[in-house]
Amino acid sequence: MKVSKQEFARRRSKLMAAMEPNSIAIVPGEVEKIRNRDADYPFRQDSDFYYLSGFVEPEAVLVLLPGREHGEYIMFCRERDPTMELWNGYREGPEGACANYGADDAFPVSDIDDILPGLIEGRERVYYAMGRHPEFDQHVMQWVNVIRSKARSGAHPPGEFLDLDHYLHDLRLYKSAAEQRVMKRAGEISAGAHVRAMQHCRPGMYEYELEAEILHEFGRNGARFPAYNSIVGSGANGCILHYVENASAIRDGDLVLIDAGCEFEYYAADITRTFPANGKFSAEQRALYDLVLKSQYAAIDAVRPGNHWNQPHDETVRVITEGLVELGLLKGDVSQLIADEAYRDFYMHRAGHWLGLDVHDVGDYKVGDEWRLLEPGMVMTVEPGIYVSPNNEKVEARWRGIGIRIEDDVLVTKDGCEILTEAVPKQADEIEALMAATA
Repeated sequence: MKVSKQEFARRRSKLMAAMEPNSIAIVPGEVEKIRNRDADYPFRQDSDFYYLSGFVEPEAVLVLLPGREHGEYIMFCRERDPTMELWNGYREGPEGACANYGADDAFPVSDIDDILPGLIEGRERVYYAMGRHPEFDQHVMQWVNVIRSKARSGAHPPGEFLDLDHYLHDLRLYKSAAEQRVMKRAGEISAGAHVRAMQHCRPGMYEYELEAEILHEFGRNGARFPAYNSIVGSGANGCILHYVENASAIRDGDLVLIDAGCEFEYYAADITRTFPANGKFSAEQRALYDLVLKSQYAAIDAVRPGNHWNQPHDETVRVITEGLVELGLLKGDVSQLIADEAYRDFYMHRAGHWLGLDVHDVGDYKVGDEWRLLEPGMVMTVEPGIYVSPNNEKVEARWRGIGIRIEDDVLVTKDGCEILTEAVPKQADEIEALMAATA
């Protein structure tokens, strides 16, 4: 289950069609990063570069030249090197970039200083994401300055730099049928990992033991890496939004909040579930859990074409505020409490974000000063939560230290939406039944 070569080619064509005449686009790939002495972090290609090429080797540069007679798509990459390949693995080389990745021309990246200025020269505009790759920015300016230094000899340097992100990220916001299939598989694998965690959880375990179960389920299904650092927070740790230590013992009576998703074929899943360590919600836990779930259902109902980006969030705010008043954790008029953002003592984040090649994927949330309208092909998370700090003395002690978040990945369809992560239970009765079956 992969994105086809033909789709990568269509993406490049769409981007070039959006570019002004007589322009050039330059997209650097990622480089390897040192973790510590003699060890690198696992390499992961830059998402923009991957989106346009599918090429997963480091130190590569992609160049698009719309209208170029001798080929519009050029790749710079590492040369074949039998000695280095013996140590570090096979390389495509320029020949493989053309034969296997559709490049019209490919050159050794070591020759880029000699070749790229000549490709830039005479082009009026350069599309480039200035500021995202500081070291590469310097190379780009050096190449332009080489051309400027020859202006008296008739060279024509570009007169304008345009932000590539503005055009490329809008393309990435709309997921194709192939992308949707890959993301659905990522969601299925991640859902299986959450089910496994629920089945294996016992009081007395450590949070990292559940994290290990999750990573095992990812790996055995072909997703070697998580899309982000997994959160396994038990008890009051569930009130820490980005808790990643995962080092505490899980106590009887704790809730366990797990926010974890795999990366499959470069696409991210992002799921959160909260469940009782001993398999049974307390009355207070159940009351807040059902409220969060009710708010998530209301938000998902608002995910449909024509509604704007913020409507699902507005629904969660309304439902959560009403519920907190009913439970006595907030006091006052609901409308005024919403206007005063009183709910933020318990619900301090937004209800979701775009999802795709990056877990917090690219795409503007506003167009001009207006919230963006939802359209088919967009994928977003819906993740309301309630977090009652253990230090919150405004509420009764019985509520304190309860942290709950429920998150799913949702695809906007032509007539509504599809939940890509529905294979993991989220109704309280379903969770208790699943855990009782494996007790």
